[in-house]
Amino acid sequence: MQITRQADYALRAILFLARQDSNIRSATSQIAEVQHIPPSFLAKIISQLAIAGLIHTSRGARGGVTLARPAEEITVLEVVEAIDGPMELNQCTLSSAVCPFGPACPLRALWCDTQDVLIERLRTTTFGRIVADERAAQE
Repeated sequence: MQITRQADYALRAILFLARQDSNIRSATSQIAEVQHIPPSFLAKIISQLAIAGLIHTSRGARGGVTLARPAEEITVLEVVEAIDGPMELNQCTLSSAVCPFGPACPLRALWCDTQDVLIERLRTTTFGRIVADERAAQE
């Protein structure tokens, strides 16, 4: 399983914003440069993150991008799903009907359990925690 490049860029953009003071608006050009994201690609990502309610955007000379909520309240799962949609390791995790072996498939339980663990980890990992861990490691 691999998240899309777009989701990876979205995670980097949110991480950049999480590192900033909450009252500072960041220019998308600055985010793109620092996080090595193609600016045209970032514009689409910023739009999706704003629609998902994860960031606020404003135009103009004093415009920019800020987190819509504190970094401690934004999870990695929210960002990935805002870009890629619901996570699923395999189609059968949503319904055993798509598997030719049905509910008796010996692998379905493994995929479902693994997906549950992954989703729980991403749901409980906030950007506030990531930034705090990063700062602690630098001390």
